[in-house]
Amino acid sequence: MAKKVLVVDDEQLIVKGIKYSLIQDDMDVDAAYDGEEALNKAKSNKYDIILLDVMLPKIDGFEVCQRIREFSDVPIIMLTAKGEDMDKILGLEYGADDYVTKPFNILEVKARIKAILRRGRGHGEEKKDDSSVTYGDMRIDYEGRRVYIKDREINLTAKEFDVLELLSKNSNKVYSREKLLSTIWGFDYPGDVRTVDVHIRRLREKIEENPGDPKYIHTKWGVGYYFEA
Repeated sequence: MAKKVLVVDDEQLIVKGIKYSLIQDDMDVDAAYDGEEALNKAKSNKYDIILLDVMLPKIDGFEVCQRIREFSDVPIIMLTAKGEDMDKILGLEYGADDYVTKPFNILEVKARIKAILRRGRGHGEEKKDDSSVTYGDMRIDYEGRRVYIKDREINLTAKEFDVLELLSKNSNKVYSREKLLSTIWGFDYPGDVRTVDVHIRRLREKIEENPGDPKYIHTKWGVGYYFEA
């Protein structure tokens, strides 16, 4: 079945170019030209991935991303004309899975889309087969891809859940940032390890009672991250 993509940008020529290129790869492409339209389409349709521009009329891309995260874990790639690192990281903080800076090469955009879609909803290094496991106050439903803290569901993005799933199913095994990047995002993922740091920080803020003194996801200084059961 063709992957369904929502492209959100107020510049029609950019949308037209991306749409044409993705259709060549047998993807089903929908378009929105402002933040309000994007939100409405995200609510009424099921997409495999969303390309979301930051500078949008009505509602900016960061707020759109944040509001989509209230009801969906669909992968989101931010498109930003701003080159500063803070703007890129801000996109990740609002719940984006990746970012591409304008002007971009459409081949890079397609590579990032394919890397995220190829990883899909899983990865290769799993040891435990339990569909639901409890660690202290946290319960992870692997099959349903849901996380509960004290029986309250925590809203994780697709990539946040992937990171938690990999680490928790391989507890006490230390993963370097590079290993996490290649395992979760794919060996050919063109991004960098700061993506991992942002996702770990955001994950801690959601599941840890005290993110500064984590109970579950720990840092092995100079090496990487690990989950302590």
